[in-house]
Amino acid sequence: MNIIFLGKYRGKPVRWQMGLVASSVLLSGFLSLMAVAGYWWGTSSGQLNQLADVEKELAQQKSMIAKARANAQSELDALAARLGLMQAHVTRLDALGERLVTISNLDSKEFNFTHEPAVGGPHESGNGVSTEFENVLGDLNDQLDSREQQLSILEDVLMSKQIKKETRPSGRPISKGWTSSYYGKRTDPFTGKLEMHKGMDFAGREGSEIVAVSSGVVTWASSRYGYGNLVEINHGHGYTTRYGHNAEILVKVGDSVEKGQAISLMGSTGRSTGPHVHFEVLLNDRQVDPLSFVQSNS
Repeated sequence: MNIIFLGKYRGKPVRWQMGLVASSVLLSGFLSLMAVAGYWWGTSSGQLNQLADVEKELAQQKSMIAKARANAQSELDALAARLGLMQAHVTRLDALGERLVTISNLDSKEFNFTHEPAVGGPHESGNGVSTEFENVLGDLNDQLDSREQQLSILEDVLMSKQIKKETRPSGRPISKGWTSSYYGKRTDPFTGKLEMHKGMDFAGREGSEIVAVSSGVVTWASSRYGYGNLVEINHGHGYTTRYGHNAEILVKVGDSVEKGQAISLMGSTGRSTGPHVHFEVLLNDRQVDPLSFVQSNS
């Protein structure tokens, strides 16, 4: 097979004839060139598609990271707010505890709310903000537990002091009248001999009210030798009071009475020379001088 090319060169006709071998070589080269071009185009197209997929995946990852950061920040803000509330709560508890210690005249070294509670233990290593928040929350929880224990103990102490204060006899057993005899040795008005007087006598108008000097429970409300009509009240913590020579008893055994409550009416029953109340204070079943209790304003 022959291939003939016709053309002009410098205005003159030109004829070029190619043989079979040359034609085959030329055709093969052309086909090879087309194959290479096609492969290159196909490869480039695939890489472009892969690049687009990678860019799309990268955009999705960036979006997920942004959302994760936003969620983490929101959680951190919530934790920070919670920590602020807990710290404010600890501050209020400390202020309350210090106030209670001050007004109750307790030892501030025993109930010290200004210092951190004494705690300790091995350090656990950890990384990340979450671990730091857990440690802070744990410390605050320990502080709250410590404050709760201190306040509970303080409450018990205050209650005990208040109970002792309420049960300790104080004041006079009459609202009107005068002191006619004190505790101690005196000349007995019936025998003329020097004898021990184990109470205080308060004279007044017959029928005037006799009042309890402290809260307690009535353990005697009837006649007794020497006392005439007697009222006896147990106040707890070892304290007992007696009110003798009454004209009339207004309570009965087992009654609970409050400080200042009328328990009887003044009279002159029993071993008495006139209307008065014989007042005794007993501590652990032994008479003591009532004067310090009578003069007490608590």
